[in-house]
Amino acid sequence: MSILQTTSEAEAVGATAAAYAADRAALGYVPSHTKVLAMNPEAFDAWKTLQSAIAGSMGMRRYELVTLAAALGLGSRHCRLAHGNKALKFFDEQELLGIARDYRNAGLNEEEIAMMDFAIKLSADSAAMDESDSRRLRDLGFSDREIVDITLAAAARNYLSRTLQALAVDVDMPPKLSEEMRGALLDPLDIRETAAD
Repeated sequence: MSILQTTSEAEAVGATAAAYAADRAALGYVPSHTKVLAMNPEAFDAWKTLQSAIAGSMGMRRYELVTLAAALGLGSRHCRLAHGNKALKFFDEQELLGIARDYRNAGLNEEEIAMMDFAIKLSADSAAMDESDSRRLRDLGFSDREIVDITLAAAARNYLSRTLQALAVDVDMPPKLSEEMRGALLDPLDIRETAAD
């Protein structure tokens, strides 16, 4: 649990109130991460602008796949749940359940699997990456711009996820996410942590 004293919804004004209102409209509630990030509304706005620029360039399906993979590589419950919830706009629930449980055997194409592998490696051990990682994407037909966008999406997820983890921000359970989906999104993280012990 975070030690930070966030602004309550009733007391929020200005940019903080606007951030809260945007999440209430989009999600039906204000997540804990918004309450923490809104403590620096200028940085939060810059984050949202960056996120939008990356996602708009690469398309939402690819963006959500890379985001889910990066969150898996980081062991981020926050981002696996939040983006699992968001990804339901671009995948049906059965498809997303398969991706959450084992993306390599979920019917994704080779290009999608490769970019998820790339995002996980970037998130788990970026120091071990070399030109062969980018070359795999190039060999599968990704343009230089697309390789940069995949990298930016994964790296940006590292920024946000590590911020939330470092500040011990509460993990929100999106209310519309089914129990089965919650389990599928969180189980791989438990497996990852057990393997690291």
